[in-house]
Amino acid sequence: GVKLPYDPINSFTPISLLAKSDYILTVHPSLPARSVKELLALARAKPEQLTYASSGNLGGPHLAGELISLMAKVKLVHVPYKGNGPAAIALLTGESTMMFGSGPSVVSHMSAGRMRALATTGLKRSPSLNLPTMNEVLPGFEVTQWYGILVPAGVPKDIVDRLNKEIVSAIASPKIAAALVKLGTDPVSTTSAEFAAFIKSEGDKWGKVIKAANIKAD
Repeated sequence: GVKLPYDPINSFTPISLLAKSDYILTVHPSLPARSVKELLALARAKPEQLTYASSGNLGGPHLAGELISLMAKVKLVHVPYKGNGPAAIALLTGESTMMFGSGPSVVSHMSAGRMRALATTGLKRSPSLNLPTMNEVLPGFEVTQWYGILVPAGVPKDIVDRLNKEIVSAIASPKIAAALVKLGTDPVSTTSAEFAAFIKSEGDKWGKVIKAANIKAD
């Protein structure tokens, strides 16, 4: 595994989540699947023949594919690239069958018909995208990108509380909320304790997926 020079959990105090965004499951237009159900049926009929491009090993798009394989009991082949851009090019050229893209990297290709979007990866449908969720076919499926603010461990509680209050109030302001939406994310805020619990639940969830799929870090 990768050795970090700090403890990613105990070295920081969470302040608040800022925003979350879903990935979009997109496929090459030549693929004869127009829904998640059809895609899973195809994957079962062609084990280890459908490839999915990702932005790199152990990133959200990679883990989303592993989660499909585990939950739907299908065998997809992971092909890591160096970033979202090269992964999107692999899908556009047909080198890869599918990918989980982040909104900005795939929306223009979807509207131009160069990629077909099947679903988003949040628990609820996105207000800005007229798409079903993976959760509707695989109950409990959720993969989101999230952004939050943390400070070094040991910052006094009164400062943590003050920072939390200021950040929560900033995220509630229409101007900042609109700026986050423009970036393709949904504004969210939490208490420090809620954010800490969220980080722990994400770590537990993906730790199990990594172990079950026997994934090794680069």
